[in-house]
Amino acid sequence: MARFFASVGASLVSTPLLQRAEPYLDTAGEDLRRRIFLTRGEGGETLCLRPDFTIPVCLAHIEGDEALPRRYAYNGLVFRQRRGEAAEFRQAGIENLGDTDRARADAATLAEALTALAACGLAEAERLSITIGDQGLFEAVLKALDLPVGWQRRLIRTFGQNDLLARALETLASDRSGEVENIAPDALALAREDRLAELEALVQARMDDAGLPPNRSRSPAEIAARLAEKVRLSDTRLRGAALERLRAFLSLDCAVSEASERLRALADEHGLDLAGALAFFDARAEALAAAGVDLSTLRYRAAFGRTLDYYTGFVFEIGAPGLGEPLAGGGRYDRLVSYLGAREPIPAVGFALYLDRLPKAQKEARP
Repeated sequence: MARFFASVGASLVSTPLLQRAEPYLDTAGEDLRRRIFLTRGEGGETLCLRPDFTIPVCLAHIEGDEALPRRYAYNGLVFRQRRGEAAEFRQAGIENLGDTDRARADAATLAEALTALAACGLAEAERLSITIGDQGLFEAVLKALDLPVGWQRRLIRTFGQNDLLARALETLASDRSGEVENIAPDALALAREDRLAELEALVQARMDDAGLPPNRSRSPAEIAARLAEKVRLSDTRLRGAALERLRAFLSLDCAVSEASERLRALADEHGLDLAGALAFFDARAEALAAAGVDLSTLRYRAAFGRTLDYYTGFVFEIGAPGLGEPLAGGGRYDRLVSYLGAREPIPAVGFALYLDRLPKAQKEARP
């Protein structure tokens, strides 16, 4: 693996086994949060056994303040609860930080994951199942449907978790007028008319009448903004045609070589403005082909996402016959490094190999 890392210009980095838990709890999502091993530090801080490498590698980059673009490699133990598998296992992978040609960087990440698997004896792409998704394209569809920002955020949080997304869509299609029954009629009217200054004044007057001190809770402006958002969310109902458009998009499942044509046909049929997102989708497909990846071996599923909340765009998983879990997975996480403390936005994409699953796949691959 060290030879492979050197061949692609990735610098091997070491990170501590014990990590601050807060970055994981804040950014990784519920699926990982419920599987990490927590402990307490000597100063009472919440720590965890390293459950993945992406966050520690990003933190190490911020601390080292290295020039960009830069590629980091890792190979070590991670710890998380897994059904039917050991909770302590080894991961290896690459994090690519600062490459502003996102299409090329996405393509290189998937191509290098396949090259790494080939170096481990899994060279036949036709024997692998390669699934890609694109959260950015999903977000573009939500924007084209003109959903309130709050609903867009809620649906984005469920992307890649089909049961949660289905429940969210059912909620969005239902009558939720009961959610605002307890709001005073005058406040409800102001919220529905988006008269925030008057709503803030009304909240302030009610707080004064109740004798609430200024610092007891959120400010009147914050309360008014949250109240208006709650009303917008409760009043938004995704009716037949819009729901049909969203479900038509999410049902798309085809070879990447066919995906662009089918996505454009869907956008035209349903009147969705996806021009920018589709142009980037095409640019990435061209970059994948240029990197030597056969597009006919890749499956694009519009509803496919990964369960880590920090992903923002392209995602993928690579599996093999007889394995229920992926051999490799990765994707783009452009907002994470800034959240962790970088002084400026840093585009980022990476992949991880699940090394403990390779022996079974290698055995199945032998003639």
